[in-house]
Amino acid sequence: MADDPHQDAAQEFLDQSEIDKLLAQTAVENAPRALLLRADGQRSDATVAGKVETYDFRNPAFLSEVELRRLRLLHEDFIRYLSARLSLFLRMEFGLKMSKLTTASYSKFTESLPSPTHICLFKTDPLVGVGIIDINPRLALTIADRLLGGRGHSVKAERYLTEIEIALLEDIIMMLLEEWCGQWKGEQDLHPHILGHENNGRFLQTSPKDAIILSLSLEVNFGDCSEQIQIGVPYYTIEPLVKRMQARRQKDTAVATVEKHSGWQRAYDHITMPVRAEWDGLELSLREVSSLRVGDLIELPTALLQQTQVLLNGTPKFVGTVGLDADRVAVQLTCRIPLSAEEDKLTKPDGRKSP
Repeated sequence: MADDPHQDAAQEFLDQSEIDKLLAQTAVENAPRALLLRADGQRSDATVAGKVETYDFRNPAFLSEVELRRLRLLHEDFIRYLSARLSLFLRMEFGLKMSKLTTASYSKFTESLPSPTHICLFKTDPLVGVGIIDINPRLALTIADRLLGGRGHSVKAERYLTEIEIALLEDIIMMLLEEWCGQWKGEQDLHPHILGHENNGRFLQTSPKDAIILSLSLEVNFGDCSEQIQIGVPYYTIEPLVKRMQARRQKDTAVATVEKHSGWQRAYDHITMPVRAEWDGLELSLREVSSLRVGDLIELPTALLQQTQVLLNGTPKFVGTVGLDADRVAVQLTCRIPLSAEEDKLTKPDGRKSP
C-alpha cells in the first residue's frame, strides 16, 4: 500500500501540548545549577530555585533592621540622659541629637575621622575590645574653656589639645561613658576605663581592619559651637549584650502570650460582701401556716440540713452542712455550685465556656 503524502505532512507539525513540553524541558536544562553538600558528605547538583540577592562584602550588615531599631531606641535614651547631665554639669545648655547610627568596617571608620581631631580610647569591663570616641578639637576647646570659667564661646583655633585641656576633658568623657554603660544595665553591669588619647585615626590599631564597628554620630550644639562627636564600638564587644537583649525580649514576648489568670489583689482585702445560708424544699400547706403560733417547732429533715446553700451577694455559690462550732451555728462547705452558662461566659475574659 502506497504512503499517503498528506498523512506524512501532518505528522511533521506539533500540537500545542508538545510545544509546551519542549519549552519546559529547555527551561529546566538552562536553569542555573548549584553544587550541594548532603548530610552524608556526598555532593550533588541541584537546580537553584530560590531568589538570588546581591551581598555587599565591603560593607556587611551584622545587625538586622529590627536589631538596629532597638539599638537606636536605646541610644536615644542615652543621648537624652547625657544631654541633661552635661547641661547641669556645665551650667549651660548642651544639646545632643543623633545624626547617624550604622555599621561600618574598622578601616572605613578610622579613615572617616577628621584630622586634626581628638580621639579617646576606652574599654568597658568585663567586655573585650577597645572603643573610640572622636571629639572635634573646636568643641573640645570650647568645653575646656567653659570648665576654666569661660562663657562657652566657640574657640576658633584649630590645634591639638594640651595635657591640661585633655585632663579637663576626661571628666566629660567619663560622664559620657557612664551614661552609655548605664543604658546596658538591664543586660550587664559595665565599668568604663579610659585607656589613652590620640590625635590621628590613621595609626590606630585597636581592632582588625575588617572588624565591624557600630558607629554613632552625635550633633552637638553648645553655645555658638556646633560640631560632632563620634562613638565607635566593635561589634564583637557588644555582641553578648545584643544577644542577651534579644533573648530577654523573646522571653518577655513568650510570657506576654501566655494566658493570664486572675489573681488576688490587695485592694480587695477590705471589701465587704453579704453572705447568707438558706434551704430549699420545705413545703407547708396554707392551713398549717395559718395555725402557726409562737413556740411551735418545725421539723427539718436531716438530708435537708446537709444541702444548705451558701449565697454570696445573693448568688448561690456553695453547698454545705449545718452544725455547731462551740456556741455558734456554722456551715461546713462541702462542694461548689457549678456556674450557669451565662455566668460562665461572663467570667471568662475570652468568652469561652468552662469544660
